[in-house]
Amino acid sequence: MPVTDQRVLDHAFLKNLYRSDYYPDPVVDLGRAVLVRLCERIEAERPADLAALYALTHAATEEFNGLQDDFAAAGSEIETVAREEIAEDFWFVAQVYGFTDADAEELIAPRDW
Repeated sequence: MPVTDQRVLDHAFLKNLYRSDYYPDPVVDLGRAVLVRLCERIEAERPADLAALYALTHAATEEFNGLQDDFAAAGSEIETVAREEIAEDFWFVAQVYGFTDADAEELIAPRDW
């Protein structure tokens, strides 16, 4: 199911990573796809509470964990700038879908980056 929320459609996910030559666009595209899939899942599954939202964001975070090798192979890594940008986009997603009381750290709790 494609994303229908106009705020998400208009949002430039990971924009600061795209602006930097340190992060190769094809790898950043993989991260953007993770965030878009997260939005698709939220719209399809309509999590009823924070626990259900966190289950979805944790699964997406695990996908980001899996991208570390892709970043490394491209001569990059998920370091401070990337961590902050990714976390901000998870926070944006939670806010857009009405989870204004979501804990920013809990959204990405299983991260290993």
